[in-house]
Amino acid sequence: MPQLTSSDRTSIAYEQTGHGPAVVLIHVGPFTQALNAGLAGLLADRFTVYTYDRRGRGGSGGTVTDGPDREFEDLRAVIDHAGGKAYVYGSSGAGIIALQAASRGLPISRLAVWEPPYAVGTPNPPADWDRRSPRSSRPAAAAMPSPTG
Repeated sequence: MPQLTSSDRTSIAYEQTGHGPAVVLIHVGPFTQALNAGLAGLLADRFTVYTYDRRGRGGSGGTVTDGPDREFEDLRAVIDHAGGKAYVYGSSGAGIIALQAASRGLPISRLAVWEPPYAVGTPNPPADWDRRSPRSSRPAAAAMPSPTG
């Protein structure tokens, strides 16, 4: 797997596929870039798609606990490798990385996020959220099926 170097000299494993404008896909949580392989394949006819193993995961060096600033430096290294600007996509926590990277001025020409876990308005669910289920007189958590059945 090809490697590039982040600003603190950490090796970042990446894959590149397709042809066209650069798109960087950021994977979520404890996974690797393999999580985005299907999406990368779908986009490869129209874009040059870059996926990478985030710091401390898969083939990349560093550790997960290196801190959020390192995440932005790593993304910047991928974007620089992609030609200096890119479209960026992230879902869930990776969406937060993408949004914050754009707000920090990384050269992101288009941004797409899916379900970044931000709370807008009320920062916490209402105290009686479990009693608001319209389908059951039981609390919502009790009405959910168990993982085994």
